[in-house]
Amino acid sequence: MRQFWAAILLGLPLCAGVRITRDGDRIVAEVDGQPFTALFVGADTRKPYFYPLRSASGKMVTRNHPIEPGKGDSTDHSHQKGLWLAHDNVNGYNFWATEPSQVNAKTGRIALEKVVKLKSGKKSGLLRVLFDWKDANGNLLLREDRRTVIYSDPVLRMMDLDVVLTPAVKVTFGDSTDGFFAVRLAAGLEEPAARSRPAPKRTGRMVNSERKETEANCWGERADWIDYFGELEGERLGVAIFDHPSNPRHPTYWQSRGYGLFAANPFCLYHFRYDKWKQGVLPSEPDKSVNADLTIEKGAPLRFRYRVVIHPGDYESAGIAQRYKAYAATR
Repeated sequence: MRQFWAAILLGLPLCAGVRITRDGDRIVAEVDGQPFTALFVGADTRKPYFYPLRSASGKMVTRNHPIEPGKGDSTDHSHQKGLWLAHDNVNGYNFWATEPSQVNAKTGRIALEKVVKLKSGKKSGLLRVLFDWKDANGNLLLREDRRTVIYSDPVLRMMDLDVVLTPAVKVTFGDSTDGFFAVRLAAGLEEPAARSRPAPKRTGRMVNSERKETEANCWGERADWIDYFGELEGERLGVAIFDHPSNPRHPTYWQSRGYGLFAANPFCLYHFRYDKWKQGVLPSEPDKSVNADLTIEKGAPLRFRYRVVIHPGDYESAGIAQRYKAYAATR
């Protein structure tokens, strides 16, 4: 009874904290008694993904399509679901576009191997899961050890991913625009464009750590972070991704698109430059030998750390630059 009244007096929910549970083919995360996200890991899932992501106010900041077709959603790139980590050229195999309609002799699969640990807590919750990256013939290329920490906060929704990829064989990540740590945002957060559907209104604006704005100035550029914000159901909201300074090739390049996709991609250089040349942005065709191919030997681990921050307001009012500085100082 004393605990009950203490919670009332403090204005806190009795269920404050992060609750992590297994529910069939997904791992579910609740924050302060409210749904936040779920990690889909079922046998029919060809790459794991978090869906949906919600703000502290409960609004879904990720696109509904194709999981729950939403009014006004664009229906392109159906393989871009929620938030995920994958790449489309690992020893020539595509782990990015893996929908059943896309499967062919070069399609890989990221399959659940083991749920190692699920831990709930007052301040944070932990998911530790192992995945196997297998080629089209079922041969193991990579073992992924993924630790995800989700935090309790009255205003923000924040999650950290710490991923270690260990090759089972010699592995090359080939230069490609389609990778690596990505999210597909709700329709209202897309940049306004002539091709946009009339409703909901597209209000998105992307800004990177170099204070460059819009796809035209952020796509294929290096930055510590990108924040993508706009209006959803009358509320100003944003989603930021932070690239930790310890990551390979930090600051990363960004596959940041006006239609609501943005991804930290350390495995692309040539194709960004080639596309910019085709668009007339660069004066000459780039040298193919200058690329972002990365080869790692069998047993040599590769570690990546990212933070996702879902916040009210824009990048300035949410203090994204200051929040990144605090994140960058973590070990």
